[in-house]
Amino acid sequence: MALFVHLAPENQSAAILRDGIKPHRRFRPLAEGYERVVFAMPVTPDFYVSHQWLRELKRRGQRTIVGVYFRIPDDQQVMVGHYNESHTEMSASEAVGTILHADQPEGFEVVIPRKVEASEIHKIRPLPQVVGWRYYPGAKGRQPCGCPFCTKGDIKSKRIRDAYEQSFGE
Repeated sequence: MALFVHLAPENQSAAILRDGIKPHRRFRPLAEGYERVVFAMPVTPDFYVSHQWLRELKRRGQRTIVGVYFRIPDDQQVMVGHYNESHTEMSASEAVGTILHADQPEGFEVVIPRKVEASEIHKIRPLPQVVGWRYYPGAKGRQPCGCPFCTKGDIKSKRIRDAYEQSFGE
């Protein structure tokens, strides 16, 4: 059985242990049957790859995120792909292999088309809150876009917008 990790807010830990991971509605489904999904990553030997989405999820304002580790059957059909590209349907074990053998595994995601039952949850663990990338994989060291569209609703975005506007005055 394949081992996956789902990143969730810490304040939902008790509910997840009791009820499992409830799927979220997708406004643009990836395919038929993928309207309500659970996002996850396979647990790999590289801690960073398995937990790469943490900092991007924290941008939405969540203070502490935990890792919910669970197992699903190897033959469970899932979709895997890079977050801004088309996804491919395959079994859970094939999805693990796809991410393990990818040249650049940053930005990949696994989409599970059903609820993860409480009995499938292995454990919930606290995580270091500085793992992963923000904005997009490979953004480290680059200035973020400061236009009002890109920074709308972001925490401390006024500082980024001010620097962006000053760059036009030079």
